[in-house]
Amino acid sequence: MELALYRTLWGVKEPITALASMLRKTGFQGVEGRVPLDVESRTTFKQALEETGLDYIGIIFTGGDVIPDQSKTVADHLQLLEQQLPYAKELGAKFVNVLAGNDRWPMAKQVEFFTKALVIAKQADVICSFETHRSTSLYSPWVTLELMELVPDMMFTLDISHWILVCERLLDKPEDDLFAFLKRVFHIQARVGYNQGAQVPHPAAPEYQTALKYHQHVWEQVWSEHQSQGRNVTTMTTEFGPDGYLHHLPFTNVPVADLWSLNDWMAEEEQSHYSLFQQNVSSINNLKGAR
Repeated sequence: MELALYRTLWGVKEPITALASMLRKTGFQGVEGRVPLDVESRTTFKQALEETGLDYIGIIFTGGDVIPDQSKTVADHLQLLEQQLPYAKELGAKFVNVLAGNDRWPMAKQVEFFTKALVIAKQADVICSFETHRSTSLYSPWVTLELMELVPDMMFTLDISHWILVCERLLDKPEDDLFAFLKRVFHIQARVGYNQGAQVPHPAAPEYQTALKYHQHVWEQVWSEHQSQGRNVTTMTTEFGPDGYLHHLPFTNVPVADLWSLNDWMAEEEQSHYSLFQQNVSSINNLKGAR
């Protein structure tokens, strides 16, 4: 099984044609970003993807944006999903990462929405992976665990940094059993969070090594599951971003780290991490074969 790395376009202002060589050099196979809504933007983006040969993971917000419009109903969310999935397909998206629903809906509405969303995805012939994200339906691990039992065909994009912030702790106690969920993870977003934030200032800093190691332990569990499922490729997007996630110094508003370098560091770290993971798997398999 191979690791395919994608780079978030969140906070990127340059066209990917100007960045493709840098992305390839770091080891990125593609990019992940919002599905362009107007025809001109989609045409330009599609040409850029074809010119660079980069793969693409689409992003759709069923509530209109990261924070869902609170006036939108379940029907409104479903209509937006149905409208935008063909756009992602037009762009040749490998799959669509969906930030779906609303954290304020009761469970009955959550089940209604996701049941119908899966029907829409199937009709559009587009793979939808639903992201764990604050303000959406999947803001909490405990809500998600309950929901996935009621809608058994859901697949998930794991961004566990959000859950760590919501729960204000690393979910590393025996009572924090996420195994059933991890078996349903389709895609990983690699950003490191901590108990008071969804993004550490820098994942290489010694004071955040406990958080980094916890995230990597969770990602390894997903990789193990993907291998047991017989997948040829497991996908991961480095997703350090701006918009209040990137720490700034007070008064001067100077960023404490360079955003591009953060994602490059994460990509290089996870390539090394994945190589070590595969070596450990091979060693375990060899020991089993020798018995």
